[in-house]
Amino acid sequence: MHIQSKIALATAFAISSFTSIAQTAPQPENSLTYNVGVVSQYRYRAIEQTSGKPAIQAGLDYAHKSGFYLGAFATNVTWIKDFNQATTGDYEIDVYGGYKGELIKDVTYDLGVITYNYPGNNSGVTAGYSNADTKEFYVGMTYGVVTAKYFQSVGDFLGNLNSNGSRYFDLSATFDLGNGLSLTPHIGRQTIPNQSFESIVGNAADYNDYSLTLTKDFGKGLTAYVTALGTSATEKQFYQTTPSSANSQLNRFLAGNAALVGIKYSF
Repeated sequence: MHIQSKIALATAFAISSFTSIAQTAPQPENSLTYNVGVVSQYRYRAIEQTSGKPAIQAGLDYAHKSGFYLGAFATNVTWIKDFNQATTGDYEIDVYGGYKGELIKDVTYDLGVITYNYPGNNSGVTAGYSNADTKEFYVGMTYGVVTAKYFQSVGDFLGNLNSNGSRYFDLSATFDLGNGLSLTPHIGRQTIPNQSFESIVGNAADYNDYSLTLTKDFGKGLTAYVTALGTSATEKQFYQTTPSSANSQLNRFLAGNAALVGIKYSF
């Protein structure tokens, strides 16, 4: 959703004619876009990834008119040291790909796989964790403004031992408010099997998350957003860093309520 450029009255007819021609032009075979941005703190499914500190992020996306797509995303992180008691693992590089198409009129689907990679991470050197690298398959469906998506991990999820088959359910909607503004409410449900903490056996890592994001599109590829988010996770339990964390802020709750702001430029 981009803000329309102001059109001088003297060129209105020429622009209108060009638009009519463009609408009948064939869709390009391929597209490749890039983006860079900064966010006041990076959250993944509402869990802290940078200890409440800013993150610099970048990505690229390739799409074919058939519906096939590939992409990559990179950011700095601290959570592997904060939570998994590792001494290395400062970056995240995600690689994803899939296929989008129309199932029936007005209903589209999205099938794909994503890998979360943390180069050089040594999560797992401490008993109770495994390597942080993670793979998920996903399937999504969109009708109108509403999108539902389901993710399932293959192998351990983000370094949690015996967590194969972790699941995430995502439900969101995007409402066009006009003037380049959009509002996106979201709710999600994360389950990570076989995780225990103190008196909670088996499902200590499960939680719900929710957020509300207001986005402003300034045109020419520049967008800014503000997000308020929270979780149902209980403080002082699974998502609390411990005094044995090697390089982190100790006793920090990673799943607390927060607000964040970000800006992104796409080109």
